[in-house]
Amino acid sequence: MNMRESAENYLETIYMLSRRAAGVRAIDIVNELEFTRPSVSVAMRNLRESGYIEVAQDGMITLTEEGLRVARTMYERHTLISRWLIALGVDEKTALEDACRMEHVISAESFEAIKKHICNDV
Repeated sequence: MNMRESAENYLETIYMLSRRAAGVRAIDIVNELEFTRPSVSVAMRNLRESGYIEVAQDGMITLTEEGLRVARTMYERHTLISRWLIALGVDEKTALEDACRMEHVISAESFEAIKKHICNDV
């Protein structure tokens, strides 16, 4: 399935929040992304209907296996690209913003080549 950038961002955010706390609720996503409750609610419904998340009766949001795969991919790309840009001398704020955009458009092949190159230089 070809995902939209916003869906990938939501999944990555859920993943990051779940690494910091035992449970993730929609309000946590609202606070993290500074989006409105209705926007997050619509996004969560779409992600649930697409099979990327599950929402328990108590409102706790968990990633499905496929949601977790996408989230980890985006997180790895964001982390590696931002660190690489910072190491190249790019201002941290700019590097983080650029990495956020780049992580969604770079092909798997190009990312793996960059990752291999960076890891060989370390």
